[in-house]
Amino acid sequence: MTVKIYHNPQCSKSRQTLQIIEGEGVDAEIIEYLKTPPSRDELISILDGLGLEPRQLMRQGEAEYKQADLDNPELTRDQLIQAMLDYPRLIERPIVVKDGKVIIGRPPERVLDIL
Repeated sequence: MTVKIYHNPQCSKSRQTLQIIEGEGVDAEIIEYLKTPPSRDELISILDGLGLEPRQLMRQGEAEYKQADLDNPELTRDQLIQAMLDYPRLIERPIVVKDGKVIIGRPPERVLDIL
């Protein structure tokens, strides 16, 4: 049983989520998304799996969010997705994908829902 985790090793919640996955004996494909951002199609699939719009998956407290004026209500879904591709630090973390199911590991124990 393999899962994919979009991981930031600097984030305590991301580290805790990965620890839970490994503690359950599950093989994880670890994607350090700041180094290897998801593709547009992957990001759209994540959003669809979560049932979220792009802004709901964004870390709105990040400097890039304010600098790029991403709270502008006139921005389209496609423009917001492009912003996350351009500034992957904006993507909430960690994201775990397994068998078409997607969760955000906040709190980290949520990952148990799809393992």
